[in-house]
Amino acid sequence: MAEVTIEYCGQHYPVHDAKPFTIGREGDLAIDDNPYLHRRFLIITKQNGLWWLNNVGSRLTATIADRTGGLQAWLSPDPSLPLVLNRVAVVFTAGPTTYELSVHVAQPAFRQASPEYDDSGETTIGPVLLTRSQRALVVALAEPMLRRDGTGLSSIPTSAAAAARLGWGITKFNRKLDNVCDKLDKAGVVGLRGGPGNLATNRKARLVEHAVSSHLVTRADLAVLDSEVLDED
Repeated sequence: MAEVTIEYCGQHYPVHDAKPFTIGREGDLAIDDNPYLHRRFLIITKQNGLWWLNNVGSRLTATIADRTGGLQAWLSPDPSLPLVLNRVAVVFTAGPTTYELSVHVAQPAFRQASPEYDDSGETTIGPVLLTRSQRALVVALAEPMLRRDGTGLSSIPTSAAAAARLGWGITKFNRKLDNVCDKLDKAGVVGLRGGPGNLATNRKARLVEHAVSSHLVTRADLAVLDSEVLDED
């Protein structure tokens, strides 16, 4: 059994420590013939007893997150990240398409505790606490990506469209968006703080990227959009 396995589109690819494992338009895992995707984008290697994920591309950034939401990192071109957890999701966007794969480590250096949920489903007990209406806002923005695999960040609805989907006014939507971004910013998620050079569209894209890659919201949460109780907070 391989120490590390890559799962992509239902297929499993074993990684061996004898040579680097390449992911990209070409390589050991040829993702897609998408011209926006680097020929060699990500490489997995074993060094000094640890497995590492390295971004060898020149433009694209990958988001790495664990299933509990406890780890979430941006892997920009050139840096490496140690693979010390049992499983992490790797999400990246090339042109109009977003891809997701998972990396499984048979004997991780660290073990994770699974998140717990309250019986009412109103609040998630874990790294980030979202009220029902805050979760609904995130789901409304992430809805296209949750409903169809491979949908890119360019599909994120406008604030006006998301507010209408929730039956809210734009002022209320923007206030709640500020609250969600402030909460995640305090939890250590970068790219959500307002200010010069941080456009609202960029902030929403970063919010959706984090929420989907870290499984803060999942396809099962789409039901919250049909809830009649979205104004408890």
